[in-house]
Amino acid sequence: MEFKIQNLKVEIIYKNKDLLVINKPAGINADQIPRRIHRLDKDTSGILLIAENDKTLEFFQKEFKERRVKKKYLGLVVGHLKNKEGEIRTLLGRSPKDRRKQKVFLPHDPLAKGKREAITKYKVLKRYENYDLIEIEPLTGRKHQIRSHLSYLGHPLAGDKLYGFKNQPCPKGLKRQFLHASYLKIKLPNGEERKFKSDLSEDLKLCLQNLKPLSNLK
Repeated sequence: MEFKIQNLKVEIIYKNKDLLVINKPAGINADQIPRRIHRLDKDTSGILLIAENDKTLEFFQKEFKERRVKKKYLGLVVGHLKNKEGEIRTLLGRSPKDRRKQKVFLPHDPLAKGKREAITKYKVLKRYENYDLIEIEPLTGRKHQIRSHLSYLGHPLAGDKLYGFKNQPCPKGLKRQFLHASYLKIKLPNGEERKFKSDLSEDLKLCLQNLKPLSNLK
């Protein structure tokens, strides 16, 4: 099944009278989609929920706010993470130096007052030469949370022009940040639990094919 957003054909993952689940391509600004329930950055691909009516929109926005939705992403980071899995827990707020960005604040920072808690879990799935493919689970839903947290660790997403470091390597052919919303588990208004999955988009699959895998996880 397909439908169109901004003249682009988009795959429908699931549809009922209340809810539409699409596979958002990179390049579409989710903020311009009527009744989108949550947000994905313009250059992030993957699962996006759209409410078919205002009552459903209100229900799911509450589910997200109260952290009852489980989300997972796939990301490729520059370099190799020290730990194979971990949790990043900081405060997050708008950067005073660049208003396009979010900045990590630690609790003792005098500028941390009023900043919001952000928690991200990650797990290394596969190591490549110069990169790690990771599964990311944000436990909170702050703007640019994943991108700013990984940059804070010193391992920004490959292709991320806003949060990446100067002169960082970029895989051949990658035109955007390597971030894909791959899994979502929700409860529908009738109480039924649903899980949705989305494979990596073709541009990201191609990117991985061009990388040299390392033999094991160390």
